Amino acid sequence: MTVQLPLAKGMRHTRQRQAVWAAVQRLGGHCTAEEIAAELERSAPGLARSTVYRALDALTSAGALHAVRLGEGPVHYESATGEHQHAVCQVCNGVLHIEHDVVRELEDHLEQLHRFRTVRTEVLVVGVCDTCARARGHGHGGRHRTL
Repeated sequence: MTVQLPLAKGMRHTRQRQAVWAAVQRLGGHCTAEEIAAELERSAPGLARSTVYRALDALTSAGALHAVRLGEGPVHYESATGEHQHAVCQVCNGVLHIEHDVVRELEDHLEQLHRFRTVRTEVLVVGVCDTCARARGHGHGGRHRTL
C-alpha cells in the first residue's frame, strides 16, 4: 500500500515528487539522498539526481519529509509522521526513536527549573546499542536501520 503524498496547498503534485516520496516509504525512512537516488535508479531509471535533490527540498519545505542529522555524515530523510527524536549507535548506525514522554520530561524540566520555554526540540543521543556492546563493537556500520 502506497501512502498518499501530502503536499502544501498550491504545491504541484509531480510524478518525480511522487517517485521520491514512494522511494522514502519503501526504504522505511532514515535514508540519505544517495540511498533514495539509488533506489530510484532501480525502480524509475532515468530520473536525474538533481531532480531527486530538488524533490527532497520541495517535500521537506512542504512538511511531508523531515530532514534530520543522525550524527556525522549526510542528512537523512523520513516521513513527517509526528515529532520524535533519535538515538544512534555509533558502531552499527542503528537508530532508536526516543519516546515522546522522555522528551516531554526534558522540556518540563527546562520550563520549571530554568523558566525556559521550548519552541522546538531536537535531541540526538549517540551511543552504543546493546547488540554492538555485546559483540564488543563489531557492528556492520551500514545504513541507519531502525533498532
